[in-house]
Formats: sequence, C-alpha cells, structure tokens
Amino acid sequence: MFIPCDRGGGSAAPDFKGFTLLMPAVSVGNVGQLAIDLVISTFDMTKVGYFYTDCLVPMVGNNPYATAEENSTELSINAEVYSLPSKRLVVLQIRSPFIKNKYRPFCETLLSWVKSSECARVVLLSSSHAYQRNDEQLLGTPLRYLLTPDLEKAVGGRMQELNWKEMEKVAAYPGISDTDKVLHIPGGGITKLLFTESCSKGIQMAVLLKFCSEGDNIPDAFVLVNYLNEWLQLIKSEVSTNNNSTDPSSQWKIPSSWRLLFGNGLPPALF
Repeated sequence: MFIPCDRGGGSAAPDFKGFTLLMPAVSVGNVGQLAIDLVISTFDMTKVGYFYTDCLVPMVGNNPYATAEENSTELSINAEVYSLPSKRLVVLQIRSPFIKNKYRPFCETLLSWVKSSECARVVLLSSSHAYQRNDEQLLGTPLRYLLTPDLEKAVGGRMQELNWKEMEKVAAYPGISDTDKVLHIPGGGITKLLFTESCSKGIQMAVLLKFCSEGDNIPDAFVLVNYLNEWLQLIKSEVSTNNNSTDPSSQWKIPSSWRLLFGNGLPPALF
C-alpha cells in the first residue's frame, strides 16, 4: 500500500497517471537495487512516499542519498517511492529481503497499486545466476529482456532496433524432453512471478536483467543501468575525447551510501 510523505499542508497522493514505474527485484548481487540507487542519486529524485507492506524484512537507516550533514539524518525504510515528473518516472526502491512465502502477496499488492495509480508500464531491473546459464546463454551479451504481451505490441519493434536478446526459455525436463520450454530465472527473486502475474493481468511490464555472480556488483549495476538507458534515454550519452565513443557511465552519480557497501576499513590497531 502506498503512503504519501506528509510534508505539511496535507498528504495528498501524487499523480502517477501515465508514468513509468521503475523498480528492482531483490535478486543475485542486488544488481537491480544498485542500479536504482544510481537513477535516484543522479536525478536527485524527490521522495514522495512509502510502500507499506508486511512482506519485507523491516529495516530503518539513515538517508542513503545524503549530500550534506543537514539531510544525512533523515530516516529511510525498506520500501520507498521517488518521483521525477519531468521524465514521467516513478521509482520504487526496495532495501530489504522478502519474508519467506511472501512473494505472492507482495506481487498482488504491488500490481493492484500499479492499476489504481494508472502507471503506464513497469520496468523491473533484475539479475540471474551466471553459473546456471545454458549453452545458448553463454554466448554474446550477458544482458536479457522480457516483455509482457501488452508491452510487446507497443515497444517490441524498438527492442529489435536495439538488437537486444530476449531471455531464452529452457527445457522443462532436460534430458527427457526438449519440446516443453519454460521461463527459468535462477537467483531472480520475485522476477518470474511478477512477470507472469503481469502477463495474466494485462499489465505492461518489461524485465531487464543481467547474468552475474555475487561479489563486487557495482560494475554490474552500471552495465544494467546503461542497458536501461539505451531504451529510455534518461541521460544523454557524452562523447569520449579519447576514442569518440559514447560513455554514459561517467554521468551516473554514485550515492554517498556506496562508501559503506563493504563496511568500514580495517582498524589500524590490528597491525
């Protein structure tokens, strides 16, 4: 359930009609969440509310996008909503894992909100275990996309122009039958369920994902957000003076909280 921020003078819900909802799946390497961090930080997006749910592990912390001492003490919770009206973009950032057996209730609540708020489409940023790729997925780019039938009609041609690769289906019974194929996204968290539910409910959804492994996933986040930018053109690509190629990575603003991704440094007293 969406709860608007109370900034004084009432707390009327913002209008998201026709907006694109961008959100992460809590998946391997937290790549989607890191990519969302880059979008929120780069555009200094305004927090407009919270997504209240009992499906996520509760958490509270300081402002992950603090730019000065004055706003560093603002509190953040496990699911918050940010808005960028100039680009008709609304972002849901998820900061904690799901409680066991709560995937389906979360998907139902989220998609109900998407319909009631009249968002035009949903873009889900996700990831999948690199070590569980099949032979076909080992070739070429580690990036894949999925479109629900309703969104396929609208933007399928654009994906072809970009020469993107659609996520392959795999044999439901490997070694027994190769004719029955299913969607398989190991390590993808809610990705498959949210996508299939969106298909059945007629919601326009795109899934953008990257095959990766656990570790330092900051480079994966940059690759995924650049992949998103190829399609939505959130930022313009600048021309590099070295080789005349476009390099949008340098234009994404890293949030202050990333300094603590791997904890504090080793205390000198140890040595």
